[in-house]
Amino acid sequence: MRRNIPSLQAFLCFESAAKHCSYTHASQELFITQSAVSRQIQQLEEFLSLSLFIRTRHGVELTPAGQHYYKSIKPYLLGLEQSTLDVMSHKGLGGTLKLGVVPTFATRWLVPKLHRFNQRYPEITIHLETSTKPFLFNENIFDAAIYAGTQQQIDHWPGIHTHFLMKEDVVPVCSPQLIARHFPAAQKSHRYGYNLAAEQLQQLPLLQQTTRPTIWQEWFQTQQIEHAHPYDGQRHELFSMLAVAASHGMGMALIPQMLIQQELTSGELVLASDQQLSGRRSYYLVHSSQENSVLIQKFVEWMQQEVTHSIATQESAYA
Repeated sequence: MRRNIPSLQAFLCFESAAKHCSYTHASQELFITQSAVSRQIQQLEEFLSLSLFIRTRHGVELTPAGQHYYKSIKPYLLGLEQSTLDVMSHKGLGGTLKLGVVPTFATRWLVPKLHRFNQRYPEITIHLETSTKPFLFNENIFDAAIYAGTQQQIDHWPGIHTHFLMKEDVVPVCSPQLIARHFPAAQKSHRYGYNLAAEQLQQLPLLQQTTRPTIWQEWFQTQQIEHAHPYDGQRHELFSMLAVAASHGMGMALIPQMLIQQELTSGELVLASDQQLSGRRSYYLVHSSQENSVLIQKFVEWMQQEVTHSIATQESAYA
């Protein structure tokens, strides 16, 4: 059965004319005549049974329907171009994996390790885009995603297959200067920091995460510490923002240790306490239940090995 899709040439002429608001500029970009551009767009309008452009003194403008159509097809044309370039660059070997990743995890954990994946699988190219919300894989935006969420969210995400990566356990961290300012005589209990007493922890200013306003109260309750003002302090949306604020001595923050390993190793940040808060959220690699890509399988196996190595590195610092 013939697909109900206009010709690719009509799409290209429309996209170029819509981008420039000019048939003339479209003809120059596509190396065809202006009349050819006009003919292709006319055929497209006849196919759709609606007008996409209106003529003005300065050229053409999109109609409301044209604006909507332009926004709708643009990402698909870009995707088609990228897929073509990917096939050409890989010569039919390997391939490209498009991953959606939560922002802080991408910049602080995944990207610094990707060179090892590239060394192992040079034939596979990884494209990363940040994503903080669940999506439908049938939209073809990503092949897979690394998502931080609750088990309930995963259970209610239709049409996916999940691979557990790690729990998002948070630890209290701050700058060593902040501790030195409040407690000059404090001594480190291990390589990464201190185990401050309850009364000391209560004296340090707090940094809050906007999306998890009760996180400090939960941590203090877990440690059986009565804190007078667990909701006070500057608020920041991302863990990466909290890490920067904490490293500048602005307060103590609760952040997953695996996202700040570099700062802990360098001493830019230190643990104020070893006590973790096991959050309800975990990191998962998710992909369509209909997808059984070899590329995804290789990436999952590599990710799980990296997670095991990261956990072992953290634990060795306390030995």
